[in-house]
Amino acid sequence: MDRRKFLTYVGCGCCGFVLNSCSTAPITERRQLKIIPEAKLNAQAAQIYEKIKEKEKLSKDTKKLNEIKQIGNKMVDAIQHYFYKENLEDPTVNFDWEYILIDNNKVKNAWCMPGGKIAVYTGMLEVTKNTDGLAAVMGHEIAHAVAKHSVERASRGTLLNIGTQIIDVASGGKLSQVNRTTGMNTVGLLSQLGIMNPFNRKQESEADYLGMIFSSLSGYDIRETIKIWERMKEVNKGKAPPEFMSTHPSAENRIKKITEWTNEIILDYPPNEA
Repeated sequence: MDRRKFLTYVGCGCCGFVLNSCSTAPITERRQLKIIPEAKLNAQAAQIYEKIKEKEKLSKDTKKLNEIKQIGNKMVDAIQHYFYKENLEDPTVNFDWEYILIDNNKVKNAWCMPGGKIAVYTGMLEVTKNTDGLAAVMGHEIAHAVAKHSVERASRGTLLNIGTQIIDVASGGKLSQVNRTTGMNTVGLLSQLGIMNPFNRKQESEADYLGMIFSSLSGYDIRETIKIWERMKEVNKGKAPPEFMSTHPSAENRIKKITEWTNEIILDYPPNEA
């Protein structure tokens, strides 16, 4: 089979595959590409989570851990209630929620794996300061899982790899030649800066927005969200890379958007009625 026919067949097959794999993110209705099975990622995340629990030093501060669990459970209930009330499919239906507090004051971070596996580092508590601040951070991380951002990233990465291989075939191996000559994955770097980083920043912004909604539905004061990012800006002062090289929006852009969203979200997404 000649190269042109090969590309035609592969191109048509990929287009059909992509069209059948499109869906939308909850609430924002942003179009999503998901070609990696969610159940597969959830299972992998659960295994990694267990290894993290064995490897990391877990905090013995049961009071703070219980607060994390209380915020998480309250948010989960609010999310499920919202989708039920709106007669929408609940994106968390197959989640197995779990929470840990990692004893590491140097790490100011929190995350939520696919399937609802959540971790907060004690260093992050120095930034959150209070319950509303902690809820803001957890809402953001939970939003990543609810919006299936990991599924999207894995799917997009797979598609980029396939696309790069197709282009390499079409160019008679010239991409491989460039990589060998430069000693680096040139196409991968350009894809990261030109495709993946902007896409990841879009996900981060979406998680900011959805996280504020989930916090508001749960009865927390989302006005604390701006203060969180102002504190994070101070913590990362002089350390943050230029936005185009980062997977996250700049603190300035985050604060600007959060400020614009706050009143609208408070009005449109009041706490769920019991």
